[in-house]
Amino acid sequence: MNLTRRDIALLPLVLGVAAGRAEAEMTVPVDNASLTEVLDALGKGATTASALTRAYLERIEKVDRGGPGLNSVREVNPEAHAIAGRLDEVKPSAKQPLAGVPILVKDNIATGDKQHTTAGSLALEAARAKADATVVKQLRTAGAVILGKANLTEFANIIAVDMPSGYSSLGGQVKNPYSPTLLDDRGIPVVQPGGSSAGSAVAVAAGLCAAAIGTETSGSLLSPANQNGLVTVKPTVGLISRAGILPISHSQDTAGPLTRTVRDSAILLNVLAQRDPQDPATQHLQRPTDYTAGLDKDALKGARLGVPSDADDPLNDTYYGKLSPLAKAVMAEALTALQDAGAILVRASMPTAGWIGGPGTTMGVLNRNPLSRNKGNPANPPIVFLYELKHDLNLYLRDWATGTTIKTMADIIAFNEAHADKALRFGQDLFLAAQATKGDLSELEYKSARAMDLLAAKERGMDAYMTRHKLDAVVFPGTAGASIAAKAGYPSVMVPGGFISGVEGKDTPDYPLGVTFAGRAWSEHTLLRLAYAFEQATDARKPPGLAAP
Repeated sequence: MNLTRRDIALLPLVLGVAAGRAEAEMTVPVDNASLTEVLDALGKGATTASALTRAYLERIEKVDRGGPGLNSVREVNPEAHAIAGRLDEVKPSAKQPLAGVPILVKDNIATGDKQHTTAGSLALEAARAKADATVVKQLRTAGAVILGKANLTEFANIIAVDMPSGYSSLGGQVKNPYSPTLLDDRGIPVVQPGGSSAGSAVAVAAGLCAAAIGTETSGSLLSPANQNGLVTVKPTVGLISRAGILPISHSQDTAGPLTRTVRDSAILLNVLAQRDPQDPATQHLQRPTDYTAGLDKDALKGARLGVPSDADDPLNDTYYGKLSPLAKAVMAEALTALQDAGAILVRASMPTAGWIGGPGTTMGVLNRNPLSRNKGNPANPPIVFLYELKHDLNLYLRDWATGTTIKTMADIIAFNEAHADKALRFGQDLFLAAQATKGDLSELEYKSARAMDLLAAKERGMDAYMTRHKLDAVVFPGTAGASIAAKAGYPSVMVPGGFISGVEGKDTPDYPLGVTFAGRAWSEHTLLRLAYAFEQATDARKPPGLAAP
């Protein structure tokens, strides 16, 4: 490089600025900085969007692609540095509350830029999107730097029976940062990273971004938050727009935040919870002005919390009765902490009809997964998922996907069969079952299944339980309550509760177990307040012991 005299004259000044920014960068420990801490540093001028972006990208290179090889980031945004540079002089404000904050989004969320939107599928390797998904638009408007796309369980774990969480044919296997090296004889992590938003959660836990966005149909935010010691909000269906997100089921799909603290999730919910004409479900949205308002360490005082575990009804104790001894100990401590903080615990079993499901809500699918321990046995996925999958995915491919010849689910199936050695490590039994439906949601069995899901999980389950016992929320261990809340379209907030170890008799390093607060539609603010008070009382989260680069 040739330097002019002017360049040489300015060099000390440039180096001084660079040195100052490098020093500022050291004041933000990105390996475990909360979103709140990042925003505080940006607001005080202690760091810049560019410095943060560089730090996270360097950490991705050394921890995600090198070192333990967590494999949580499928693609880095080639425009991340340029976006950050434009935000260096912008501080977080009411108008741009996320100005300069690097955020990852799950790779089933459309970005209308140079990044691909693939759902982790080899068939969609070249696919881009015609525009940003609504949630991405909201993040950009709020000033966020879209750092890249997070790996995921392929097609959000609806392609194959018993596909391990965090595996995709395009992105490979995501590893849990608390146990990245322990693999079984099939090369599958013994301690799963949680599905299907595995990459989003692992990236946050490992300090590869300030926060991430994932999606859930039933457990795909709660499970990775649980496995990685994070906070998440699985919102009421309709609180956050699904427009531009590769779907499974419009009856249950939603996006949501993955963060290190409850306050961080509330901050993101402020940005994401908006009505969107592209998603009719959001027209019924109800929300407070500010989800961070009222986050108080005393919020548990007087709260009535249902604990669906009755010692006098052990056969109906599906949520707590099947826990391992270590998980029971963690939950016992969590319940004690709730009581000590002033909560009133109501120990009563959930109505059986609520969790056991309504008649005709599942369908048998033969498990042909060559690596499954249950190969040759029928699986019983929800009817609603398989029938809505074909209908909804075909609409996404028609209306959003660009740069690809893949236009239907049938095209994906054909591509996978033609490239079976790379695309079908675990098969595609669920896709085949979905493809066999009409795809127009006209079948009586589909309509009946959806009605029975709501009758069982909502009316005879959560509603009956909360009404009878006059509850503010229901407390579940880990992901145990994911299905009943998801079928009802109801929200859940998870917060770290403690640590357990061991999987199916195998010794493992310690890994997290979360505590979930679930409630009725639009009760996110109440759940966040309860979760915040529990978080402050227990301080249970500990980051994984990954060496900083």
